Amino acid sequence: MPSPSEPGADSFVERVLDVVDAIPPGRVMTYGDVAAVLGSRAARMVGQIMAYYGSTVPWWRVVRASGHPPADHAQIALEHYREEGTPLLGGPRADGTATTYRVDLRAARHEPR
Repeated sequence: MPSPSEPGADSFVERVLDVVDAIPPGRVMTYGDVAAVLGSRAARMVGQIMAYYGSTVPWWRVVRASGHPPADHAQIALEHYREEGTPLLGGPRADGTATTYRVDLRAARHEPR
C-alpha cells in the first residue's frame, strides 16, 4: 500500500474519501470497513488519510473498531452524532465532567452494497 506521499496514493486517497462521503447520516464505518470496501486491509492507512485529508468529508462517521470516535475528537463528534441521531452506548461519567461513549456498531454500522 502506498504512503500518502508515494505515486499512486492520490487515487487511494480519493477512493477512501469517496467511501466516507457516501456514508449516510446516522451511520458509521470502521477504518477497517472502509479499507475492506476498497479491497484492502490497510485500516491504519485509512486512519492516516482521514487525519491528513478527512476534513472535507463527514470524518465523524469513521470510527475505531471498538465504536469509539476518532482520537481526540470525541466532543465534536458527539455533537454530530446527536444531530444525526447516531445510536450511541454509554453516557456522562459519574462526576459529570466528561462524556464517555461509543457508537453502537450493531445498530449504526453502514455496509455499502
